Parts: sequence; structure tokens; C-alpha cells
Amino acid sequence: MKDKVLIVYTGGTIGMVQDSNGALKPFPLSHIYDLVPELKRCSYTIDTCQLDNIIDSSNMTPDFWVNIAECIEREYDNYDGFVVLHGTDTMAYTASALSFMFKNLSKPIILTGSQLPMGMLRSDGRENLICALELASCHEAFIPEVCLFFENHLYRGNRSTKISAENFDAFYSYNFPSLAKAGINFSFKPHLFMQQNGQPLEVRKNFDRNIAVLKLFPGITPQVVNAVLHAEGLHGVIIETFGSGNAPTESWFINAMKEAIGRGIIVLNVTQCKAGAVVMGQYEASCEMERIGIIGGNDITLEAAVTKMMYLLGTYPDDHDHVRHSLQCSLRGEITVNQSRLS
Repeated sequence: MKDKVLIVYTGGTIGMVQDSNGALKPFPLSHIYDLVPELKRCSYTIDTCQLDNIIDSSNMTPDFWVNIAECIEREYDNYDGFVVLHGTDTMAYTASALSFMFKNLSKPIILTGSQLPMGMLRSDGRENLICALELASCHEAFIPEVCLFFENHLYRGNRSTKISAENFDAFYSYNFPSLAKAGINFSFKPHLFMQQNGQPLEVRKNFDRNIAVLKLFPGITPQVVNAVLHAEGLHGVIIETFGSGNAPTESWFINAMKEAIGRGIIVLNVTQCKAGAVVMGQYEASCEMERIGIIGGNDITLEAAVTKMMYLLGTYPDDHDHVRHSLQCSLRGEITVNQSRLS
């Protein structure tokens, strides 16, 4: 029996073609073989599913993440792998969100897209799509996790970030190696793959959107910090700090953070640097933050930090101790240390 792969189209550049006037418009995914005739030579069956409301990925929301997850959940037992076509701007956020939603995943879910529309002559979409499909159906190295494929590299989804708005190699994973590379043959790194645990699939669908990201900069004022920390309904804050997790040591800043934590707001410290990690207490500038209860985010990406905090606060709204503990553990391979599959 032939393997089966389901393509889920959410919107984005990859699914666009030019009409007679040169304007871009989505093409019917059911016509994928007309646009990419090479797919007729695949050794597996390809089916397609287009979400009801396809969107530009800049309009992505947690509700849309749930729509994607429910589509895959409905068809989970019917397919060997899944490819999600997605706009590039928020693809790393969606890949991270899906990684947390699918607990005990035993099949590959691979997100891909393109910098140029599929209908354009020089589009990178065809190669990205074909490689993603090949990887989703591959028996040589079965990858049971949410991944992102772009420009010859397969990355763990929650380790990836968009690095270019112009180049075809638009994504990179700074703190974790790629899982595979496409050349004449696929080159796999199976020792890096997440391991199946044999437990039934669970799909978690609750996200708490009441979080904020506060990016520090030299000269940031108390008014700006307090405006963020006193946003109505706020439950969590991610602060983007300098270097290995450093922030101002002035009393007004520490007191503002301490007061927010006292009100039950969870504060996670991630670095502004693309590579490297937060090491709380390494320098004086982070010692006070550690003392008052700010959580170190290690080497997590901002995209994974945002979606992980939303996921944990939505899944465990009444157990902040569990949320704080889980933010410091690796749930789906999103940080390097403290491996845990509890959540």
C-alpha cells in the first residue's frame, strides 16, 4: 500500500499565482499537479486540504493554529505525514505552536513556504514543496516531530527563526543543528530527532493570549516598562534582554519587575542575540532579576518563547508553579538542557 501525505494549505506566498493582469491570487490546491507536474512521479499518494479562510501569515492568530491542528488531528490516522504550506513571516511561530500542541507526536509535520509565488518562473516554492513531501513520506529516517523545511535544510520547528526578507535561505536555527540537509541525497542526523514514547497522541488547543514582549534598549523609560507591565489582563511577560540575559540594575526597573511578579505575572528572560543563551546570575546585571523570581529562558527563540508561554498559561491556567517549572524545561526540544516530557 502506498504511503499517503496530506498537504494543508493555510495561505502565504507559496500558494499564489499571477492572473492575466499580473495580480497575485491563491490557486486551487486541488490543481497542485498542474502547477507542479513533477509530483505525478511521486511514489506516495498526495491529498490536499485547504482551510476555509486562507490568510496572509501576518494575520496569524492562536485560533488559526487551532484550525491547522484540528485539520491534522481529524486526518491523523489516515496519513503517514503532513506538509503545511504557510507564509514565511510567522512560519516559525506556527511551527513552535504546533510543536507544543501535539504531545506524543509519532508522525512528521513539516511546514514550508517560499519567498516567490509558486506560479513565478524562479519560485523557490517547487523545490521546498517537493523536498518537504519527500521528507514527510521518508522511511529512511522517520522524523516524529514538527519541522520547518526551507532552502535545502530541515530544522526543528521550535528552533527556527526567519532571518531574511530577501534571500531564498530565509530561515536558520542558531542554537540547534539542522535535522537534515537536501543535496543529491538527503543527509540525516537521526541522533538529533525527538524520540517516540509510544504514548497516545494528545492535541492541546488552549492558548492564553494575555502576554506581552518587552524589548529592552538603552534609555528605556519607567513609563514604557510600566505601561507594558500594567496592561489590562496581563498574565505573562517575555523580556528581551542584552547579551546573556542582562538588564538595567537601576532600582526602578528591578522594583517594577518585582511588583509585577508579586501580582502573579510570570516573567521570562530571553536574549536579544540570535545565538547563545540566557545565563542568569553570570553577571551582576542579571543577579537581581534571578533573586526576584524572573525565569531564565536559556537558548529558546523568541518565537518558541511566545508560543510556549501562551500554551502553558492556556493549558495550566491555575497552576503557575507548573508553568514556571515547565518554562525552564525542554518540552519538545525547544531548549538545550533539562530534558522533560512532562507537559
